[in-house]
Amino acid sequence: MITSTLKTTQSEEIFAAAQKLMPGGVSSPVRAFKSVGGQPIVFDRVNGAYAWDVDGNRYIDYIGTWGPAICGHAHPAVIQALHEALEKGTSFGAPSRLENVLAEMVIDAVPSIEMVRFVNSGTEACMSVLRLIRAFTGREKIIKFEGCYHGHADMFLVKAGSGVATLGLPDSPGVPKSTTGSTLTAPFNSLEAVKALFEENPGEIAGVILEPIVGNAGFIPPDAGFLAGLREITQENGALLVFDEVMTGFRIAYGGAQEKFGITPDLTTLGKIIGGGLPVGAYGGRKDIMGMVAPAGPMYQAGTLSGNPLAMTAGIKTLEILRQSGTYETLDRITKRLSDGLLQIAKETGHTACGGQISGMFGLFFTEGPVHSYEDAKKSDLTKFSRFHRGMLEHGVYLAPSQFEAGFTSLAHTDEDIDHTLEAARSVLSML
Repeated sequence: MITSTLKTTQSEEIFAAAQKLMPGGVSSPVRAFKSVGGQPIVFDRVNGAYAWDVDGNRYIDYIGTWGPAICGHAHPAVIQALHEALEKGTSFGAPSRLENVLAEMVIDAVPSIEMVRFVNSGTEACMSVLRLIRAFTGREKIIKFEGCYHGHADMFLVKAGSGVATLGLPDSPGVPKSTTGSTLTAPFNSLEAVKALFEENPGEIAGVILEPIVGNAGFIPPDAGFLAGLREITQENGALLVFDEVMTGFRIAYGGAQEKFGITPDLTTLGKIIGGGLPVGAYGGRKDIMGMVAPAGPMYQAGTLSGNPLAMTAGIKTLEILRQSGTYETLDRITKRLSDGLLQIAKETGHTACGGQISGMFGLFFTEGPVHSYEDAKKSDLTKFSRFHRGMLEHGVYLAPSQFEAGFTSLAHTDEDIDHTLEAARSVLSML
């Protein structure tokens, strides 16, 4: 049993008040600590690899605002650029040169993207790209994978990951069956299941969408040949392949998971890192497909704050930092030390665990493994994870408050941070 030593008086008071003001007291479900127990920690400020709560406790942060803080929180160069941008205004509602600059950077970096459209969130990007693949192919059905999360749009809330998995919700009330009737699902890493769906629905499937590395059911990498197999199957059936790289884009490699694995989809969704911590999303791909998007084509999609100058500014500066030599080697080295260390300590303290990392993304499951799919992930010992999570908090380490979420490192994390984290893990796991 982990004895609480954290002072959380102000967090508790603020969260109690929040529950009277907002559903569940939060603006996004996974923040509520529902799956790990206890009450959420209320943050006051962040900087570098650290977060401070309203009671003054400091944590080594392995969430990084759920991925965007790859350069570290409040990076001085990003903050300076934002100060300068603020002097020109917070929103234009008109074209700006900044959109061109970030668009060129994205197009140059991501293999599949020849044209891009900026939106305001990953959900909006995935919702828009779904409309686009249907418009381009003239077909309605799509295939998604169990445990993959593509935002909270109705048609994606079928066997979804992230907060849906965290809260144990198989779907969501309020989503009409007619909306999800054209969403087909398959287990992640199962090419045979995908082939079967195409055989059962000849000429009806518009495309396949997936997280090339699952991060919303915990960290689940693709098996060898899986992504290449999807590329082949979709091409054979006249369907489009969509990589949801909202999480993996510019994190797994500068060109995303598609660069890392050498598989080029038809379309890609992005978010998180390309906004440098500000709300942003994007979708892009082949010119002939993107030419369908209004006003160039007939498929309508719009957004008042799309291409927001502050988000564009933060994104540009973040990508400039990531282009510097040695960036991804540093991320990979730090994250590998963390992941390998956690697995070794779990073994030495008598716990069954599996996991891994790619670049600055990692995961840990309390199950024998290996984990190839959401069904495998659900075999993890959730009670043990909850106790581990709380214990790490007590030792000043902030992990995602769900077994079904990947963790993230940043360029600001140091070897000393990793040492502290591993020492904390040994202490906690020795007591569980």
